[in-house]
Amino acid sequence: MTGARRRAVTTDPVATAATEVIGGPRGRYAARELPWVLTAAVLSALAAVPAGFGVALRIPCLRTHWSGDGQFWNACYSDLPNAYRDGNLGAGLAAFLQGAEGAPVTGQPPLTGFALTAVASLVPSADREGTRIAWYFALWAVLLTLLLLAIIWLVASSARLPWTAAHVALAPVVALVGFVSADLLGVALASAGMWAWGRRRTATAGVLLGLAISARSYPVLILVAIGLLALRSGRLRDFSRTAAHAIAAFLAVLGGLWLLHPEAAVSSYEAWVAAGAGYGSPWLLPQLAGHPLPTLAVTALTVLGWVVALVAGAVLALASARRPTLAEVSLVMVGIVLVTGKSFTVQSSLWLVPLVAWSLVQWRDHLVWAGAEALNFVAVWLAIAATKVPDRGLPNGWYAFFSMLRVIAVLWLVAMVWLRARERWGGSAPEPDDLAGPMRDAEDRVIVRFT
Repeated sequence: MTGARRRAVTTDPVATAATEVIGGPRGRYAARELPWVLTAAVLSALAAVPAGFGVALRIPCLRTHWSGDGQFWNACYSDLPNAYRDGNLGAGLAAFLQGAEGAPVTGQPPLTGFALTAVASLVPSADREGTRIAWYFALWAVLLTLLLLAIIWLVASSARLPWTAAHVALAPVVALVGFVSADLLGVALASAGMWAWGRRRTATAGVLLGLAISARSYPVLILVAIGLLALRSGRLRDFSRTAAHAIAAFLAVLGGLWLLHPEAAVSSYEAWVAAGAGYGSPWLLPQLAGHPLPTLAVTALTVLGWVVALVAGAVLALASARRPTLAEVSLVMVGIVLVTGKSFTVQSSLWLVPLVAWSLVQWRDHLVWAGAEALNFVAVWLAIAATKVPDRGLPNGWYAFFSMLRVIAVLWLVAMVWLRARERWGGSAPEPDDLAGPMRDAEDRVIVRFT
């Protein structure tokens, strides 16, 4: 790591101030860095804080079994128990795979739908539905916590400065929305795929990224980021191996489920095509003003957002003076796709968390983004509650304000990563990338220059 970059990372003013509670920052004459295993263990223990807060936040809903409008007024809503009740997940995994009439349909991507139903099969028998719903949420709370710990260990084991995994362990976004949905499954698989690529395990990386794509759509962008950087560094053969395994893994999951339960395999993709603008999306603003955009227009704008993201990623990867890192290119593209999507759900911000850590984002920028996420988190539930009791909920104008504040915060995060990635750290030589894998120490082969 170049001296300038190391100074930029180790002099984070927010992190330095926070270390006062444990005796201050590390001294210049300290003997050596702590082993990453010890760092990961400490951060895993600290992760109990956001995880515990996330569970405690749902206590009011646990008491009412997520019934009624109280789940919005108390900001304790979660997709998981509602999916169990409304998606007939109690029918079990066998019914899901058989695809018979009345089989569970989650409306989620194939692997996520499979996971939701598989966990439902572990729920103990109980006469009361409310008890079964509580058990279902409890099982998912354990699983999601384990997935969070896995992401912490993946980041700490691959980062040059393992303490950057604190961006995952102590992320306010995790505390707020980590238990809203099963998104951490896709995030963990995508993180594992990036980790495997960084360890030069190209086939394993492909399989993991393929599974991640079958759980969430955004890991496609990570695969594209690998391809762009592989093009620049002349490592397309390694990328082609990873891409082939990713496509094979995704098609295996999708095709296997389609043969057993076609509706469950494609329901999420069909729902996306038919959906209009949803909460969090800038395309919802005309609807809040009484002039909703046609579904076709929303779809076109969303596709355009993907195109813009891909172009931005290509410019960053191929035209920067130094080769940007995989996490930097991925974060820029994922951020753009998030803010231009048909909806920008509160839980989809989890996609950014490990990328923030690997991109060595300053804690100031992390907390600015997290503050906007927290305001939006409260606003969205009060806005939904307003549809039930208009005189008590949040007016559309205020919801639009907080929603767009969140969009601006994500774009701020993207801009900060973009600007730092474009800077010259020690000249135009490739910057060490924790996740470079086969591209490590490779000379640039393809660089685009704009005149």
